[in-house]
Amino acid sequence: MTIRIAFSPCPNDTFVFHAWVNGLVPGAPALDVTYADIDVTNGLVEQGGFDVLKISYAALPRALDEYALLPCGGALGRGCGPLVLAAPGGAAEPDGLASRRVAVPSERSTAYLLFRLWAAQRVPGGVGEIVVLPFHQIMPAVRDGAVDAGLVIHEARFTYPAYGLRLLADLGEWWEADTGLPIPLGAIVARRSLDLPRLAAWTRASVEYAWAHPEASREYVLQHAQEMDPEVARAHIDLYVNEFTRDLGEEGYAAVTALLDRAAAEGLVPRVERERLRG
Repeated sequence: MTIRIAFSPCPNDTFVFHAWVNGLVPGAPALDVTYADIDVTNGLVEQGGFDVLKISYAALPRALDEYALLPCGGALGRGCGPLVLAAPGGAAEPDGLASRRVAVPSERSTAYLLFRLWAAQRVPGGVGEIVVLPFHQIMPAVRDGAVDAGLVIHEARFTYPAYGLRLLADLGEWWEADTGLPIPLGAIVARRSLDLPRLAAWTRASVEYAWAHPEASREYVLQHAQEMDPEVARAHIDLYVNEFTRDLGEEGYAAVTALLDRAAAEGLVPRVERERLRG
């Protein structure tokens, strides 16, 4: 048996799955891996050609007929939310984004879903134009004045000062202050026809191996990290791989439920029955 899996080349995903990919999880089947940006995997989950995928929580409601949420392996935590950045001299407050151009990395991402929920509270009249750009083009576009602000994720949290940009809003801080819950970002889903408890066990074992042998995955992580500085890659892993990666637990499920309930109330995603999140 070979499991067809798709996840991003980001350090947190390669760190989590390194052990399984390299045959270091006892009893686990081989993996046939496709590395793709999460916006791509959000589309792949709708095509149904994979057994396991990493997707945005924003894409989860439309995936639940064919796929189940695994309670481990994903990205959920505190202090790790998307950022809204502006150039010096640009909008000084969130309401300054009214009628402005904002670049986002995807319209199907959790980051954009959070941005829309935040903007509904903080930007009276709404943002002007949304411009979808590849992640690596967003900060240069803000710096060069091609857009008025940018929504960024992942390692941009550590690198945006090098572009001369300033923080307009930390959506993770906003979410945590508003809900008291950690922020759900990326989910691991598996086809419902498979043995879900065993898939979860193998995923959790891969996470635990990564923590027990932190240097074992270093070469593999950096190979896929798109020339990322090793220290930035390490900070990325430390931020996004945490106890919720081992197991969502009650607090993790509460965070996912809160996000999807709020988004459904705004008409941004289909409503999900709570029991569907647990199997």
